[in-house]
Amino acid sequence: MSEQPPQPAAGPPPPDPWKSFRGVMAGTLILEAVVVLLALPVVGAVGPGLTVWTTTYVLGVAVLLVLLAGVQGRPWALWANLGMQLPLVAGWFLYPGIGFIGLLFIVVWLLIAYLRAEVLRRQKRGLLPGQRPDPR
Repeated sequence: MSEQPPQPAAGPPPPDPWKSFRGVMAGTLILEAVVVLLALPVVGAVGPGLTVWTTTYVLGVAVLLVLLAGVQGRPWALWANLGMQLPLVAGWFLYPGIGFIGLLFIVVWLLIAYLRAEVLRRQKRGLLPGQRPDPR
């Protein structure tokens, strides 16, 4: 019988940069939903006040943001997150503060899209910490 060479000790798997990235995107969507819901008392106190339409709009956008947080593993999720900002910017017609929230989060999502592109670039070049050879 021949002996098989010893197998190298299996260490922990390399970190998955996309897992943490999905978490950042989901967390950002939850934060955005909270900010949108905090606009309810402002819309009620200032401007035309809360109507059935404005309440439905704000609550509907917040629910969509929370639901979108659950699909961040999909390849199209980042672009859906960016697209979700358009209804918020359109909310400028209901109350300018809602449109401002949309503009603010467009900037946030563009920054996240840039960071995604940077992580992808570094991953393709093998520069991520989990891709470097073990210095031992």
